[in-house]
Amino acid sequence: MWSGMNTAFERLTRLRRNENREALMDLIFEGIKKAFTLIFTLDSEVLGITLLSLRISGTATLMSLFVGITIGTTVALTRFPGRQLVVSLINTGMGLPPVVVGLFVTIFLWRNGPLGFLEILYTPMAIILAQAVIATPIVTGITLASIQQLPANLRLQILALGATRIQMVCILVKEARLPLLAAVMAGFGGVISEVGASIMVGGNIKGYSRVLTTATVMETGRGNFDIAIALSVILMLLAFCVNAILTQIQQRERPR
Repeated sequence: MWSGMNTAFERLTRLRRNENREALMDLIFEGIKKAFTLIFTLDSEVLGITLLSLRISGTATLMSLFVGITIGTTVALTRFPGRQLVVSLINTGMGLPPVVVGLFVTIFLWRNGPLGFLEILYTPMAIILAQAVIATPIVTGITLASIQQLPANLRLQILALGATRIQMVCILVKEARLPLLAAVMAGFGGVISEVGASIMVGGNIKGYSRVLTTATVMETGRGNFDIAIALSVILMLLAFCVNAILTQIQQRERPR
């Protein structure tokens, strides 16, 4: 590890010492060109890493939506002692450091940990679990704010029309669908770009648990900046495509 970091540092030092800005721009250009080469040639390794990244982050986002929307809606519609503290904890969790999540998930999944019997540490499932933990507070916080911003008397009006409580909740969630789509985008964006927890719980194993972010860190440590830039470009393109689709749905649903 340290030798790889030293190699990267030496290469950067050499570039700064012996080269000019043009050399650095050439390096960035080569990385971008390599990214599109890998995409259009359907490089098997990069394609596998990209699809795994999409599958892991997509699954984690779906898990966070189920938990986050449920908790956020419940907290928004109920009053109980300590509610203010719960809301504060949710808002704090929206900025939860991924590396802290990775540490605690690793401890819980360790062989002698509370969840060690699952034997999923250093697997894609462990990354999904860690990313779901990261995304859930984000989805919960946005859901909570979205439900709270609805008119205060809307709930009473729905109940007065004969709706059950479950129907009332469904209607409220439907009314808040636009900001909830923003929650999906925020949750997905938070986990697809996450690296600390993914390395800690996934192990960055080639062909098994290596995703775009962990591969980028690895190539940077090796001094392969052109490949690292290429992977970064692919990661940004992936995030853009997913969010562009969600944005299209959101804007189509926008009230006229």
